[in-house]
Amino acid sequence: MGIKKFINSVKESLGLDEFEKAGKKKSIKRLLEKLRSRKEILDKVPKKKLDKKEKKELKEELAIVTLQIKKGEKILNELNTESHKDSKNLKGEKNGRK
Repeated sequence: MGIKKFINSVKESLGLDEFEKAGKKKSIKRLLEKLRSRKEILDKVPKKKLDKKEKKELKEELAIVTLQIKKGEKILNELNTESHKDSKNLKGEKNGRK
């Protein structure tokens, strides 16, 4: 058995891939919280006091933050569905279904 095969088999048996996914999920959740708070701040900025250039910059920043929130939520959903599928597969293997 090669070293890579051994390491992969140990990772699978100990379920270490789940820790990596959990770490990614946690990081993305933190980033989403920060982006949402930034979006709230941008929404509360009084727009009447701003000139055209500042309004344009504000709209651009708001659009970027909104887009990044959508991307982050999409990635988080993908990670959640992957972990859900993996847990189903593991349960099936333990019960002798696979």
